[in-house]
Amino acid sequence: MTEAATDPRRVTPSAPRPGLVDRLIESTLRTRWIVCAPIALYRAGLGWMFGERLVMIEHLGRVSHDRRFVVVEVVDRERNVLRVASGFGTRAQWYRNLRANGVAYLSTGGARHVRAAVRLLDRDESEARLAVYAARHPRAWRHLKAAMDDAADGDAYIPLVEFTPPAR
Repeated sequence: MTEAATDPRRVTPSAPRPGLVDRLIESTLRTRWIVCAPIALYRAGLGWMFGERLVMIEHLGRVSHDRRFVVVEVVDRERNVLRVASGFGTRAQWYRNLRANGVAYLSTGGARHVRAAVRLLDRDESEARLAVYAARHPRAWRHLKAAMDDAADGDAYIPLVEFTPPAR
């Protein structure tokens, strides 16, 4: 058997190779200055320009305890509940920070620096919520899922994080 045939990353007919758009999305998401650009706008009070589809999460570094920021897409929104996806899975730094200390402040639309309770959804709950997202936004989901699968060299696990008002 050849090395290519035993390589688990080898593209099979049932798993088509990501298209150009998918590879561009993945590349863009790995370009730090592009990903960080919205943070400056949110911090300057201009987050409203992104509407309610994006949210800036302020969290604390798990070792340094320094303030960190990330802007991600809102996957699901209900009254007093916001859910976001960790496209790079459980290895994303912001996800690991939230898992370690659960400290989060959100800025979205007109709201700035709002304290939120953090809940990491389990795999089944994440997949169920993402199925709803995929039905609502099939084109965006197709490209983002393909980009994340390419980044993960296979089927990417995309966990969700739920934010709610903190307990009083």
